[in-house]
Amino acid sequence: MPAETGPPAAFGSAPPGAHLVVIGAGILGATTALAALDRGFRVTILDPGPPGGEQAASYGNGCWLSVMSVIPPAVPGLWKQVPAFLRDPLGPLAIRWSYLPRVLPWLWAYLRSGWTEARVLETARALRTLLADAPALHKALAERAGVGDLIRRDGLVYVYPSRAEFEREAMGFRIRRQVGLNWTEIGPEEMRQIQPELDPRYGFGALFEEAGHCTDPGAYVAALVEQAVSEGAILRRTAATGFRIEAGRLKSVRTGEGEIAADRAVIAAGARSKHLAAAAGSRVPLETERGYHAVVLDAEVGPRIPIMPSDGKMGITPTRAGLRASGQVEIAGLEAAPNWRRAEILLDHLLRAFPKLPRDLPPERIAVWMGHRPSMPDGLPCLGVSAATPDVVLAFGHGHVGLVAAPRSALAAAALAAGVKPEIDLGPYDPRRFG
Repeated sequence: MPAETGPPAAFGSAPPGAHLVVIGAGILGATTALAALDRGFRVTILDPGPPGGEQAASYGNGCWLSVMSVIPPAVPGLWKQVPAFLRDPLGPLAIRWSYLPRVLPWLWAYLRSGWTEARVLETARALRTLLADAPALHKALAERAGVGDLIRRDGLVYVYPSRAEFEREAMGFRIRRQVGLNWTEIGPEEMRQIQPELDPRYGFGALFEEAGHCTDPGAYVAALVEQAVSEGAILRRTAATGFRIEAGRLKSVRTGEGEIAADRAVIAAGARSKHLAAAAGSRVPLETERGYHAVVLDAEVGPRIPIMPSDGKMGITPTRAGLRASGQVEIAGLEAAPNWRRAEILLDHLLRAFPKLPRDLPPERIAVWMGHRPSMPDGLPCLGVSAATPDVVLAFGHGHVGLVAAPRSALAAAALAAGVKPEIDLGPYDPRRFG
């Protein structure tokens, strides 16, 4: 699938003078704003927080442009581990008891979505469409915004103690192969060449050369929004609260500061999109998968390219600030306080993976963060028009692939807003799939 940065000239332009409001200034909102400008819309971006700020998932994500992240979180047999998720508040996937009654319907749909390998393959095919060529798409966007150096295209590697450990994940790699992904297997000698400072217990790896990473997601998102503003978009630091829809057409977006007249709107507010979708007639089972990161600032050693150790199930990524370990899934809702022990576990895995790092790091050398992945139970985002009007587009729920899937999702959202058929089939992501 060829890389693309926008629609062909004179193809699918917005109605003359049409005003599009993008709700959310995260990675989906920023890329959608640029795609909408390319189609000739007048664009206003709404977000109460600063673009790329610490309040946003776009700030604290794993930094990966992981084209291979096509396997959804739920896989066959996961249901057997639910009791362990409830017992262990510090496991890689944990569910807070207090939140269980509320999340049960979502959790059941989540488990069912990966009940069989055939279902996982179907999801993987849909995700592959969104993730294809993502590093190239991001590179073009970053260069447009003058921050091309933030996007690296030098691959990612999953690392294992042995080939036997790798083969325990055979289903996932088999499905990746079926959807057109390739990797290079590397043994102990090659591992030492690629990652000389990695603990020598990791003797096997799967290198995905097609992948890449962003060295500062917060700065990247801020730069994209700044670029959109330089091209004519307006940024307003306010929250959308709903819509005024008359006779099936959007008239305005309601905010805490009054109404903003609009011809189209795109909901790209991440984990806080659910009530806005409902206001546009679409009731969707959006949930937050809370994720954490820990950063060793100005780390003395680390990987040359990002890695995922099999025993930690988290990404370790070199960034501008330092060495970031990110991951964990905690089901506890939007309002529960962080459990910072989860970030400490990530830090411990990081230090064990790179034993030359100091074990007695002072507090000022460590930064921790918790944020909210916007997740649908079937591992696929919502990309489509709302039930109440085609003038409101839903573009959220990307779960673990928000960063990598943003450019192609944004192109689709802008096409829908312009009333033209997107270049990819949006059937798998249709919000109506939930009934």
